[in-house]
Amino acid sequence: MKAFLMHRDLDFLQVNLPPNADALIQDLELKTLFDAMARGDEFLFNVVKKTILSSLNNPEEITYRQQILIDCLEHTDIVREIYDLAIEAIQREKKVRRAFLFETPDLVVSRAIDVLEMFIGILRQFRKIAEKVSGQFRSEGFVRFFAMLTQELNDEYFRVVEKHLGQLRFQNGVLISAELGKGNNGTHNVLREPLKDQRSLIKRIFNKGKLSYSFKIPDNNSTKLEELDELVNTGINPVANALVKSTEHIHSFFTMCQTELGFYVGCLNLHKQLVQKGEPTCIPISLASDNHKLSAHGLYNVCLTLKMETRVVSNDLAADNKKLVIITGANQGGKSTLLRSIGLAYLMMQCGMFVAAEQFSFSVCAGVFTHYKRKEDAMIKSGKLDEELIRMSEIADQIKPGCILLFNESFSSMNEREGSEIARQITNAFQESGVKVFFVTHLFELANGLYHQKRDTTLFLRAERQTDGQRTFRVVEGEPLSTSYGKDLYIQIFEVPAQATTAIAKET
Repeated sequence: MKAFLMHRDLDFLQVNLPPNADALIQDLELKTLFDAMARGDEFLFNVVKKTILSSLNNPEEITYRQQILIDCLEHTDIVREIYDLAIEAIQREKKVRRAFLFETPDLVVSRAIDVLEMFIGILRQFRKIAEKVSGQFRSEGFVRFFAMLTQELNDEYFRVVEKHLGQLRFQNGVLISAELGKGNNGTHNVLREPLKDQRSLIKRIFNKGKLSYSFKIPDNNSTKLEELDELVNTGINPVANALVKSTEHIHSFFTMCQTELGFYVGCLNLHKQLVQKGEPTCIPISLASDNHKLSAHGLYNVCLTLKMETRVVSNDLAADNKKLVIITGANQGGKSTLLRSIGLAYLMMQCGMFVAAEQFSFSVCAGVFTHYKRKEDAMIKSGKLDEELIRMSEIADQIKPGCILLFNESFSSMNEREGSEIARQITNAFQESGVKVFFVTHLFELANGLYHQKRDTTLFLRAERQTDGQRTFRVVEGEPLSTSYGKDLYIQIFEVPAQATTAIAKET
């Protein structure tokens, strides 16, 4: 039995995290997202972490998951019920699975039967749910999942399984056939189905003759009893192995259900929190990478809103056919927040999730990379520039055409001229290699030089600032300015009097 709730024709296997996973988690503050989806569940945390960081790059695969997610959002209680049943099966199996000092075949058989009988009970509940919800789910994944449950877990399946389990209890003893080998030792031991008395009722009543020859071992003959136990275990050993494989097969099905449904349960957990805050979500429209599509309405930073009591400011984005997006403007005006919003949206949409926006359409990318300014670290032995270039070199080794790269205040530790020149050369190289670049920067020489090139493939955004210095935290299209209005923050922090403000403005 296969779930196929994450891929159309593949199991959701344990995947390795990409080499830049740590950078993505740090720069995009992904732990906040993982925590919100997991709600303290370590298993869910690991599932959503691996899923989100392992992006799909095929629009059809993304749509396959999105349709399943829509079903989950419409039938939350049923999805959670199935998920809880899978967890119950796994947890109860651990309790039944007793540890013995010596794993003899008869003990293995006894334990495996207990596990299988428990599994069969839960599989019956799975089929009952499948019959109840037939026709309610519309996604290809769930329609096939429930059809599989009703077809493979039919009455005949349960009847045959329960019959075999009843026989393997050996309530009427164990029947084993053997051949005589060298020295009259038994060989080719085979466990047989118990013989049925084919005689009529009258013959069984009046004919008391024995159907076979037998002998009895005295209870005090421990040696012979041990030899008999060894003979029995030899005969039932193949059955023990088969039962173990059967339990492992069904256990793997429950584990796969827990893992694959776990991702959607994490999505439900996150969606519930966002709805309670009144934040919008949408199922994004995914297109092939050669469409060069990127537009959004009401895009916001999902990690930021999860850390705040109030709703956060959203932004619109129109970046179709743009290879480079330069974001400038006032300090603390929302530039880095928008950059994170874009990175988070790409990761969420390319794993089949909803996106934190009112509307979002995009062309899939081959991967997301980040190069953010790092805080000073006493452990760094080389200079700031060396540290940035080392990380840049690592990205260059991993990135490929079709990826997106998010720069946040990169190379700002240098002087204006040198930092701008390094950033310009690196940015041009990535664009020529087919990498889409988003760059938040205060380097005016860099931004202004690119602006005057007047390329149709470059978009310039600027953080809004009102005339009184207040930030709206909205980012709109705009020409780069030579100032980041640092004096606004100085005035705000130190509460400079009005007359002093005039003097500062003149000096600036």
